[in-house]
Amino acid sequence: MITPAFAQGAGTAAGGAEIAFQVVPFVLIFVIMYFLILRPQQKRVKDHQALLKSVRRDDTVVTNGGLIGRVTKAADDAAEIEVEIAPNVRVRVVRSMISEVRAKGTVKAA
Repeated sequence: MITPAFAQGAGTAAGGAEIAFQVVPFVLIFVIMYFLILRPQQKRVKDHQALLKSVRRDDTVVTNGGLIGRVTKAADDAAEIEVEIAPNVRVRVVRSMISEVRAKGTVKAA
């Protein structure tokens, strides 16, 4: 006869393999999530930062609020730029609030 203590101890020899099989799906989910969500988001953030650094005078910009205007004053190290949204109407815009930069003087038709 097999005692209950011996029967319980018999499964511990393969316990390490069982734990590995339980952890593998979590690791695969993390790897898939990294390549499908995190990496593209990091790339988008890098591209947006490069876009903000490349803003120059006479570029047409679109803000997150939907304002479209021409850049009249932009310093490389400044956190704000000056945008002309109408003739003789200039506003200061925080650089991080720019969502799109268009080439000099171009206006996209709606």
